[in-house]
Amino acid sequence: MRPPALRELAMVGLGAGLGSLARAGVAWLHLATLGPGFPFATLAVNVVGSFLIGLAAATTAPGGRFAASADVRNLLLAGFCGGFTTFSIFGLETILLVAAGEGVRAGLYVGGSILGWLAAAWFGTRAGEALNARPPSRRERGRDAAS
Repeated sequence: MRPPALRELAMVGLGAGLGSLARAGVAWLHLATLGPGFPFATLAVNVVGSFLIGLAAATTAPGGRFAASADVRNLLLAGFCGGFTTFSIFGLETILLVAAGEGVRAGLYVGGSILGWLAAAWFGTRAGEALNARPPSRRERGRDAAS
C-alpha cells in the first residue's frame, strides 16, 4: 500500500474541517434552541452522518449514480462524514460486515465498540477527576502566582 499523496490528505482535511464546522453548528443550534440536557445534537449528527456516509459511499462509487473521483470520495467520506461524526464510519463498516455475511463479526464489532466507548469515557472522566483533585505541583503554583 502506498502512502497517501499530499492532495489526498488535503481533500480529507478540507472535508474534515467542513464536517467539524457543520457539527459545531448543529451543537450550537441545539444549545440555543433546546438548551443543555439530552444530547439530541449528538444523536442527530450520528444518525444523519451514518445515513450520509452510506448514501455517499453507494452513490459516488464507480458505477454509482454520481460516480466521483477518489479525491471527492476522500473529501466526502473520510473528510466530511468523519469530521461531522466519527460514528458514520462505524455504521458503514458494520453494514459492510453484515453485507459480506460476517454477522457475528459485525455483532462483536458493535458490542465491543459500545463497551469500549463507554469504558473509555468512564476511565477518561475518572482520570480527569483525579487530575483535578491532585494538589498543584510547585511549578504550577509558581506559574499561577506569576499570572
